[in-house]
Parts: sequence; structure tokens; C-alpha cells
Amino acid sequence: MTTITDRLAIAHSRIAQAAQNSSRRAEDVQLLAVSKTKPNSQIIEAYHAGQRCFGENYVQEGESKINTLSQEFADIEWHFIGPLQSNKTKVVATLFDWMHTVEREKIAQRLNEQRPESMSPLNVCIQVNISQEASKSGVTASQVLALADKIALMPNLTLRGLMAIPSADVDEQTATEEMAALQALYNQLAQRFASIDTLSVGMSNDLELAVAHGSTMVRIGSAIFGERDYSKP
Repeated sequence: MTTITDRLAIAHSRIAQAAQNSSRRAEDVQLLAVSKTKPNSQIIEAYHAGQRCFGENYVQEGESKINTLSQEFADIEWHFIGPLQSNKTKVVATLFDWMHTVEREKIAQRLNEQRPESMSPLNVCIQVNISQEASKSGVTASQVLALADKIALMPNLTLRGLMAIPSADVDEQTATEEMAALQALYNQLAQRFASIDTLSVGMSNDLELAVAHGSTMVRIGSAIFGERDYSKP
């Protein structure tokens, strides 16, 4: 039986191979374990296997996990990677270390206002709809710099980079074009702001292509924790 420890090792091996193929260092690509819908026991198992960064998509679920685990596992770094409504920003602002899906100035402003002064600034990424799909969240490429300029003025936020979910099930040329466009946008942002160091893109199906186009953080869920059991509530 393949364990979470085994799957983490496989994921790290894929990252290392992808980095080598792109003449990059494996340590420059971080693995974010997407633990949404998974029980605390699996997070703890991954923790004991060395994993420290976990991504959650749902505010209430993430809040419960952090409140339960944060005392015993204080060095876990929690990333919010799902859509966020303005009436739920306080939970993210007060509990999470990272927020990957900023797409509106209003959300950024609320996070900035609600981040406790006793905490370090919240690390944020702007979500870009690089595939221009109507069903996906995120700003357009042309809107990135304007939003970045606003976030850069918010003292309780640190703008770290971009996050995107490229098209799935497309031909190789389309996938490559989207990744290249995202990488170019990221490079443009990095030239403008000294704090930019994170390109959050790449999942189980496109990890290698993402690393080849400069990803610094890949988000992997089912390949580590297994598929979600939809028979459970």
C-alpha cells in the first residue's frame, strides 16, 4: 500500500527531475500540499514525513484545522488557495500565512485592515486568469500591475507574486503558450517590485511544464493524499 510518505517522496522526485531538465535547482521549487477535504490525521502524517506547507480552499474548514493543529504543529505554514468572499476575509487575515487568490482591491484592503499588527504581514499573490476562461477567477494580465501597485501600498500585506490555474485538457501548444505568458508577466512584476519571488502554478497534471516556465511553488493534492471520497459529507 502506497503511503502519504511514499507519495510525498514521489512528488519531490518529480520536482527534482523537472528542475534538472530545466537547469534549475530543485530547492527553488516549493511543494504545497493541498489538504482541502482531508482529515487532520493525513495532515499530521504528511507533517511527520517532513511536509510543512499546506493549502486550504475553504475558509471554515481551514479555520477548524488551524485552530486544532496550530498549537502542537506550530511550524506549519498555512496557505489559503480558494476563492474568498469579502465577508470571510477576517479568518484568512488572522489565521493564515499566505493568501494566493487576491483578485480585487476590496479583498486586499480588507485583508490589510484585518491583519493583526502583532503578526507579520500576510503574504499575498495576485490570481491571474491566464487562460481567460469565464468560469475561472482572477484578473486579466492587463490588470495585474494596477492591482499590484495598490497592494504594494498596504503595510500589512507583502506582495509575493502571481498564482494561476492554466487550462486543463488542452493541446501542448496552448498549455505552453499560457505558461510562457504567465512567466513573462511574473518577470515583469519582479522587475517592478523587490518582494516578488513566487510563481504559484502547477499541479499534478502540469507540474513539469510549470517548472519549465519558472514556477516556484507547485500545488499538489490528490497525488499526495489520494482522491476525495465523495460518499462522505
